[in-house]
Parts: sequence; C-alpha cells; structure tokens
Amino acid sequence: MEEREDNTIYKVVVNHEAQYSIWPAERENPGGWRDAGKSGLKAECLAHIKEVWTDMRPLSLRKKMETGAKPLRETDSEN
Repeated sequence: MEEREDNTIYKVVVNHEAQYSIWPAERENPGGWRDAGKSGLKAECLAHIKEVWTDMRPLSLRKKMETGAKPLRETDSEN
C-alpha cells in the first residue's frame, strides 16, 4: 500500500491543564481546548509543542506541588 503525504493544516490546541495537542485547522476545537496560536503542517505543529511543552505534568499537579508539597519527615515515614 502506498503512503500518502499528509498536507493537512493543523493547529496547536491547549486545554485548561496546559496540555497540548494538534487538531485539524478547519475543524472546531474539541470541548475544553483553545487555540494556542500556532498552525501549519503536522511536523511544524509537533515541533512547536516540543519546544513549549517542557513539563508534562498537568497544571493542577504543578500548582499543588509548588504550594502544598511538604517534605516528608523521617518520623512520618516510620509510622
């Protein structure tokens, strides 16, 4: 079977957890996703995501770890 070249124009989308994906540019964004300001061929969009999405943890987890994370004390681990 012959592979066809993908000439689809995609857009980069991001959700409320700061997670990125690509979506066909002519389609309406899926629920919960908004445009991230980049569109182009698939490889261009994926390269952009690789550049900007440097922390794969969901935003809510990052915030929780920044504000609520307390170091485990030795006495806590003995129980």
